[in-house]
Amino acid sequence: MSGGDGGAGGQVRARRADARRNEKALLDAAAAVFVASGVEAPVRDIAAEAGVGMGTIYRHFPTRADLVVAVYRHQIESCAEAGPALLASGPTPHAALGRWIDLFADFLVTKHGLAAVLRPDSAGFEALHASFLDRLVPVCAELLDAAVASGEIRERLSAYELLRAVGNLCIGDDQDPRYDARRAVRLLVAGLARPE
Repeated sequence: MSGGDGGAGGQVRARRADARRNEKALLDAAAAVFVASGVEAPVRDIAAEAGVGMGTIYRHFPTRADLVVAVYRHQIESCAEAGPALLASGPTPHAALGRWIDLFADFLVTKHGLAAVLRPDSAGFEALHASFLDRLVPVCAELLDAAVASGEIRERLSAYELLRAVGNLCIGDDQDPRYDARRAVRLLVAGLARPE
């Protein structure tokens, strides 16, 4: 009898794992579309990117705000998890920091759009922003500390200052075709390097 229970439990766990994978794939697809086209991108574009029907998206996320908030939380976690992985696999700590800042800049596209979507719910936005700082400032600090310890960058500015500077460089990127925020962010990260 216990074997049957274990089988049913195993099926439930497998279904939950499938559901988590499906939701992750959907959130990855939505994040990619938001980065490319902004948070007002049509749901059909997200569905096409995810390889699902629009009904699947609405079943998981009944409103655009629900979807944007879920993508925002997903990107916070993805960005936080990427820091240690890039540090372990990158050629140098400074290179890892640069790659991580690129990911962070992608994340900011969604974050700026989120502010517009959540404008009526300022308390909800503030809670998400606090979560963002709690998760990402320590990851950035770890990358900065490693780059300083390796001698690749001069002195260590605070992680908060760096994230704030990147955020400021990314504001308005989608409103001026003459401005390339990515280039400005890369120049900022390159400027941290110790002169040879």
